[in-house]
Amino acid sequence: MDIKNIIANNPLIRDMVDKKEVVWINPKEVNYSEYEKKLPINDEELKEAEERLKRFAPFIKKVFPETEETNGIIESPLEEISNMQKELEKKYNTEIPGKLYLKMDSHLPVAGSIKARGGVYEVLKHAEELAIEAGLLKLEDDYSILADKKFKDFFSKYKIQVGSTGNLGLSIGITSAALGFQVIVHMSADAKKWKKDMLRSKGVQVVEYESDYGKAVEEGRKNSDADPMSYFVDDEKSMNLFLGYTVAASRIKKQFDERGIVIDKEHPLIVYIPCGVGGAPGGVAYGLKRIFKENIYIFFVEPVLAPCMLLGMETGLHEEISVYDVGINGITHADGLAVARPSGLVGRLMDPILSGIFTVDDYKLYDYLRILNETENKRIEPSSCAAFEGVTSLLKYDESKKYIENKIGKNINNAYHVCWATGGRMVPKEDMERFLNTYLK
Repeated sequence: MDIKNIIANNPLIRDMVDKKEVVWINPKEVNYSEYEKKLPINDEELKEAEERLKRFAPFIKKVFPETEETNGIIESPLEEISNMQKELEKKYNTEIPGKLYLKMDSHLPVAGSIKARGGVYEVLKHAEELAIEAGLLKLEDDYSILADKKFKDFFSKYKIQVGSTGNLGLSIGITSAALGFQVIVHMSADAKKWKKDMLRSKGVQVVEYESDYGKAVEEGRKNSDADPMSYFVDDEKSMNLFLGYTVAASRIKKQFDERGIVIDKEHPLIVYIPCGVGGAPGGVAYGLKRIFKENIYIFFVEPVLAPCMLLGMETGLHEEISVYDVGINGITHADGLAVARPSGLVGRLMDPILSGIFTVDDYKLYDYLRILNETENKRIEPSSCAAFEGVTSLLKYDESKKYIENKIGKNINNAYHVCWATGGRMVPKEDMERFLNTYLK
């Protein structure tokens, strides 16, 4: 791989290396009608994921009382944030035509982050397969029996392991421990202390690394592979995680329906999702595209200090290139997005459907958090606030403005913008106060 050549011949990558905020418009995006002819994941698989979560709802309701209101369905609110919209326009001298919403996966039950979708789903699927294979469970059973002691005793013979920067570890750890599994979470240096403390309080073994996310995953995978009773949840390569995230799409469609909101050509949907390794945003994006088809436009947002998905997709090298290769250190305040090498599985799945990627300076994450708190009285993790960079910059960059003019035209005035908040509910009060008082510039 001739890195010098890659940098020398690519002005966008030169800007990234210089730690400048950039926008990238995906040249491989295709018309949905073309994409639909060769879908990589069929509708049956998506439906199966949704059905499995319904089967587990009685268990979830029993073990996680916060899901009682929703009958064991793990879902988050969708809120219009018009006060923030006005403030963003004023403060950043930008235009946000249409309406702005916040999809609050930051407040998902069980794990308080978007990882409560994929992480919980993969653990439940693994538990179901083990219990059925052992003759302890049938598909038609009331799954609340999984909370019984005999199941906990059964699962306690098995181990689940995962490598994480924090939130995936929380979702895997909390769910696995509730079922009775032995759990080991391999945490990178970026992981926050409170996340490690919370996991340990649930009886989860936390292994800490002084290096990055990639090392935590590598060691976790190696450790798990050496133990026949261990199952590894692979954030970089797992199709089960990916399928768990896709279910978000049918859920948000229902929320739109309940509000009488119709997404069509005249009323397009534009979604902005913070991105680390890519699993959660990729799964959500895939599900959304299957439901809203040619009427949705999806952008990822990454920190300028760890733009791994952008680098992988722009070069076409995907997981074969790391931000370290081009001289970016990957150390960012957006701890959940502190990933040096993207998921190749997700990057390739996103090639035909992603609209583009924005990058954001760390200092803005705290600025956006303060604006959200002051205008809407809502608090999310700083890394979640990356989503606001997309909607704020959409019509500021020439490239994205031209993209919108070509694809949407005047219908941008009727657009629904959704910023996907990926984490925050479980942040301890003192940490959140510190975030609100952090100024990097």
